[in-house]
Amino acid sequence: MNLTMHRQWTQTDSTQSDFFKRIVRPGSVGSLLKNRMTRCLEVFRQAVGYFALIAALVLAGCQTPPKQASVDQHATVPPSMVLAAGDVLRVVFPGAPELNQAQKIRPDGRIGLPLIGEVEAAGESLSGLQETLSRRYKTKLQNSTVVVDLETSAAVVYVSGAVNKPGKVSLERPMTAFEAVMEAGGFMPGLANPKKVILVRKDGDQHQTQVLDLSPTFRNERTSAIYLRPYDVLLISERMF
Repeated sequence: MNLTMHRQWTQTDSTQSDFFKRIVRPGSVGSLLKNRMTRCLEVFRQAVGYFALIAALVLAGCQTPPKQASVDQHATVPPSMVLAAGDVLRVVFPGAPELNQAQKIRPDGRIGLPLIGEVEAAGESLSGLQETLSRRYKTKLQNSTVVVDLETSAAVVYVSGAVNKPGKVSLERPMTAFEAVMEAGGFMPGLANPKKVILVRKDGDQHQTQVLDLSPTFRNERTSAIYLRPYDVLLISERMF
């Protein structure tokens, strides 16, 4: 009995296998259905991949972009003028005019003066250097008063973009962004955008950037003046027509 059933099952399996082989034989309806299902699965996999890519892009776009460093809030305070190598000083002796002279601060930060020799000038303010010189000349001159003026500054700021005379502006005194633009010939009429003046300032190995709106000045409105530092860059944007 068991042997007979086994033979029947074997014959049935063989018959089913032959049946499926006939169904999926090349060119048959079964083969076409199989190919169609395979293509559908491939399309489905591609669609899933596209949706995953889109979702990743959306999530990346929703992330908060890194903040750009901005110029410090103390930019509205006039910086103290500090002497540096390359500055040309005018040294005047009211009690001894024959000693009056111009001196350029050397790369080592010093200047050489008669009667007292070498003096450290770089890093000093004008008033501080005057006090130092007056003290050192006290034993050399009856009138030891010394007046020091900055004749030419080595420090500059750069003004570029929609101004009439782009280039370097000597920073011989505390200067605001608006004043630097005026030194560069002023805004180009009809082209410059005073609402978008980009200030770039180097801080160590990084650049700080801030967008300034200088347009209220033309409307006779009171605004905080932004003072520049040596080697700041001002870029005046153009209007978008």
